[in-house]
Amino acid sequence: MDFNQLLGANAVLLALAILLIIAIFKAVRIVPQSEKFVVERFGRLRAVLGPGINFTVPFLDRVAHKITVLERQLPTHKQDAITADNVLVTVDTSVFYRITEPEKTVYRIRDVDAAIATTVAGIVRAEIGTMDLDHVQSNRSALISKIKDALANVVDDWGIEVTRVEILDVNLDEQTRAAMLQQLNAERARRAQVTEAEGKKRAVELQSDAELYAAEQQAKARRITADAEAYATGVIAVAIKENGLEAAQFQVALKQVEALQAVASGQGKQTILVPANALEAFGDAFKMLKGKL
Repeated sequence: MDFNQLLGANAVLLALAILLIIAIFKAVRIVPQSEKFVVERFGRLRAVLGPGINFTVPFLDRVAHKITVLERQLPTHKQDAITADNVLVTVDTSVFYRITEPEKTVYRIRDVDAAIATTVAGIVRAEIGTMDLDHVQSNRSALISKIKDALANVVDDWGIEVTRVEILDVNLDEQTRAAMLQQLNAERARRAQVTEAEGKKRAVELQSDAELYAAEQQAKARRITADAEAYATGVIAVAIKENGLEAAQFQVALKQVEALQAVASGQGKQTILVPANALEAFGDAFKMLKGKL
């Protein structure tokens, strides 16, 4: 074998080696954890390769699309909507999604982000059109849930999973905002008047309760005094009944002594003139008292 033949044989072997290396390189596909590869053969879908080492038929199969499966966020989108009570609002929404079936996303929809944004706008307008403004403001979580469910039903055919929908803000036009502010101020004034009236009413009720309590206490004191006087009168009556005129005279004498004692207990120096019959009454009282003892 001459040199030319040897050189030709080596060239063939080298070409075969290079071809083998290229074939192996094309046959082995290493897919990252965050991606999926869509493989086509002669222009048709052949397979979807998941993360890790995968093998394909070299020169026949090709990776047509490399799709990331990470969660994506659409840019904040604004859309106008009219509520059931004819209020124009501007709603800021944001959608989070991820691709779960790349073969559907690749072959069924061209611009995923634009399609989702358009779908969200239509759903938001439809849902807000069935709600009053107060309901939109106070039940934002319910509105978000409805939008997410409706969007999930639409994008399921595109191999997409909607992970989260957020309503960032609900803005009103200037005229509606001014009207609502005026209404809010009027409501605050009304509540302040109601609170003041309730305070005055409560004060009157407490004053009435205090006066009623004082009257009840006075009535109880009078009743106790009357009961005591009645009891004393009853005791005297029993004594007179048992002892006759002598007991009555004794009580009269005691009253006279108590009256003189009250006069004598006054402040300052006093001169007391006691009638003779009063001294006789004292003597009679003492005699009676000794007789009792």
